[in-house]
Amino acid sequence: MKSSLFSLRNIRRLYGGLSLVLFFVLIVITDYRFMKGYEVNIFLKLDPLVAIGTLLSTGTIYRGLFLSLAVVLLTIVFGRFFCSWLCPLGVLNQILSSVKPDPSGQFRYNRFRPLYRLKYYVLAVLVLLGLFKVFQIGLLDPIALLTRTTSTLVVPAVNRATGLVYAKDFMAQGGVALAVVFVLVIFANRIVPRFWCRVLCPLGALLGFFASFSVLRIWRDEQKCTNCLLCLKNCHGGCDPHRDLKFSDCHLCMNCLEDCPEGAIHYGIEKPSSVPQGSVDLSKRRLVETVVFSAFLVPLWKSSASAEKKPSARLIRPPGALPEEDFVRKCIKCGQCMKVCPTNALQPALFEAGFDGLWSPILVPRIGYCEYGCVLCSQVCPTGAIRPIRPEEKIKRPIKIGTAFYDRCRCLPWAMNIDCI
Repeated sequence: MKSSLFSLRNIRRLYGGLSLVLFFVLIVITDYRFMKGYEVNIFLKLDPLVAIGTLLSTGTIYRGLFLSLAVVLLTIVFGRFFCSWLCPLGVLNQILSSVKPDPSGQFRYNRFRPLYRLKYYVLAVLVLLGLFKVFQIGLLDPIALLTRTTSTLVVPAVNRATGLVYAKDFMAQGGVALAVVFVLVIFANRIVPRFWCRVLCPLGALLGFFASFSVLRIWRDEQKCTNCLLCLKNCHGGCDPHRDLKFSDCHLCMNCLEDCPEGAIHYGIEKPSSVPQGSVDLSKRRLVETVVFSAFLVPLWKSSASAEKKPSARLIRPPGALPEEDFVRKCIKCGQCMKVCPTNALQPALFEAGFDGLWSPILVPRIGYCEYGCVLCSQVCPTGAIRPIRPEEKIKRPIKIGTAFYDRCRCLPWAMNIDCI
């Protein structure tokens, strides 16, 4: 089919490009100098996986996350559009995957593989952990992952090279670990195009589940199809549009519609002449193994050195943070609060808060101090792990974030009985 300027594929490219640009713009303006009431965490609020995860772990949904319901409803109507049209990590992976590891093997790379079912088992593990109040969705959620990486690694690196983003150099402890994870996600595209999206993404798996009930979908007219396989050439999801298209894995990239020379592939309500479509086909044995693995993982996770059982002197949460147990059940480790902190005091935790608190925000006084009248971290938190507070609340009714101790044996003003300032 001949492509036009206003084809669905080009419209999808436009939306995807704008979403990626908007994401990075919002990351940059998540700064004390530029915060003007913009919804800098809009992508996180649109994330259904974050909403469902907080619902499972806390029994409630933070008010801002109700926006994600719109994504779910639109997915049930139109299909899994989010991955190729709006998801910044999905768009980024597609751009990087456009440089094929082997251009002659595009058809082979874009066929469906049993490996692509892995993301559904990853989702199942995260959901089961959430049911047992172990909230780790933020570690693998694509929006949280990209936000965390760009906020604490990519943008600071750009600033160090150009000096255009921050007033001073930004640093993040544990940056090497964050870099390794991000590099693996990016370079996995050299093995399988859109590896993260096809194989590991739990948000994609969740949307794929909802998409299996969608009203509109890609379908192939068997009477017109000549089995030329050109629909495989640029398929984003690897969903086998030339066979029994697996719509739960279809990213609605619309490439197959444009690439089909016979006009045999359509988007809309299925017709009687369409080829039967495949659904999410998961092995019952693998599902049982997933449940058993999750059941084993919960006590193992909870028996690790947690902040509740073994408090760390370095565990200082941002002002307005909920009690520790509630905080780790809501925090998705997105890094927004760290990005907006004007003094660079908020840092990603390593193991100060146990495994539950990995990459969650902690205040490190050796790096920076908590600005007395600043409440920006409470304004950008998408899940309410840091409750919204006002400057006057922080100043007039001081919010305690920790207790300071000093060594009197080393304090000269104390020994000399004089004021230190």
